[in-house]
Amino acid sequence: MQPPEKHPLATRHTARRTTRLVLGGMALATLAACANFSGIEPTAKPLDASRLGLKNLDASKDTDRTATDGDWWLAFGDAQLDTLVQTALQNNPGLKVAQARLARAAANSAAVQSVDGPQVNGALDLTRQLYSANNIYPAPFGGNVWDSGSLQATASWELDFFGKNQAALDASIGQIRATEADTRAARGLLAANVARSYFQLVRLQAQTGLAQQTLTQREKTQSLVHDRVANGLDTQLELQQAASALPDARLQIEMLKEQQALALNALAALTAQPVAALQLELPALDKIPGVIVAQAMPLDLLGRRSDIAAARWRVEAALKDVAASKAQFYPNINLMAFAGFSSIGFDRLLKSDSAQWGVGPAIRLPLFEGGRLRANLRGKTADLDAAVESYNAQVLDAVHEVADRVASAQAVRRQQAEQAAAQAAAENAYAIALQRYQAGLSNYLVVLSAEAPVLAQRRQGLDLAARALDTQVQILHAIGGDLPGKAAR
Repeated sequence: MQPPEKHPLATRHTARRTTRLVLGGMALATLAACANFSGIEPTAKPLDASRLGLKNLDASKDTDRTATDGDWWLAFGDAQLDTLVQTALQNNPGLKVAQARLARAAANSAAVQSVDGPQVNGALDLTRQLYSANNIYPAPFGGNVWDSGSLQATASWELDFFGKNQAALDASIGQIRATEADTRAARGLLAANVARSYFQLVRLQAQTGLAQQTLTQREKTQSLVHDRVANGLDTQLELQQAASALPDARLQIEMLKEQQALALNALAALTAQPVAALQLELPALDKIPGVIVAQAMPLDLLGRRSDIAAARWRVEAALKDVAASKAQFYPNINLMAFAGFSSIGFDRLLKSDSAQWGVGPAIRLPLFEGGRLRANLRGKTADLDAAVESYNAQVLDAVHEVADRVASAQAVRRQQAEQAAAQAAAENAYAIALQRYQAGLSNYLVVLSAEAPVLAQRRQGLDLAARALDTQVQILHAIGGDLPGKAAR
């Protein structure tokens, strides 16, 4: 028995359904093939901040990615220093370069954002043209010269179904915030350099004052020896020994003056003004208030550092760049429309029967790109790995830097205690030697021998006091803000 024949309509319906299934399957297969970015994944992993004692470096929280550098130099209570820092922040060319980079990043972000909105363009084309007689134009157009014109507006809107434009915008915003953090980091570094140069000048002033006192003391001693020689109590040997100490004292003064000139030049360069405009009245070294340095600095303060914030934002931007690169594998869908006038002959361009318009979607699907999209994704993934490792290195360097600065501050404090005891002993020994010489119980060589450690201890005391201030500046800069505690003299 023969099976019944199918109705022709049913046959055509089955064929159409089969065709739709085949085309749909091909479209899905093509889409799946285009979105094949398997095997391209980042390998770098961010450091576990909690293992380093850092509690506020969680990149998942926006609040933690905000640097909060304060005006830490105010803790020293020196109005002249505050003015110098503010002048540098306003005038320094290096900081202005950083601000220009920030403006450029903001402009780039605005350009990226503009892609996500509707685009409208207008065009007017007027042409006088000889039409070929052997082309598609029949007579009387072919073989003759005609005027043609077109006045048209075109609109397009890319529909961001797969998040490509949004990811690109997020990446550009991440770059802006990273550049903002870089600008704050440059600001903090500039302030630290100004403060260190200023305290260097204060140290040199104190050292120069000590050298002047030493010269005066040696001149008085030489006068005393001269009187003793005149009275027959000393010989020319003691007089020559006393006289030989004077050139060394003057040499120390000249060397300190050179260092002061160089430090002034450096401070003038940092504040972008001539040396003559500084007009500084430097305070005494022992009158500058310091800041308290805790025995154990809480490392979670590092979350406020601008350079770490910048590194975190670069990781965020790199993540969004990877997302945008993956979205390139998917179709690009645009809504297109145009409306206007087109005619042969300028006199008919704006007539109603010259009107034309069109509207419709435009879909672009990458099929075979010769590996371009995968290569681009591999590059962006490598950039992400580099950003993560750069962030890790920044965190490790910051922990190391703060640990070193705190250790130095604590060591300086202990050294100052020992130096004070050593200086007191040297001063007592020198006083006894000078009294014995004046009483005729010893020669001048004993006085010179006792004077040398006194001068060394006085210089070391000034150096340690200046180093304590310098270390405090470095700690304030290293943690990106004020220290916990109160200012102390």
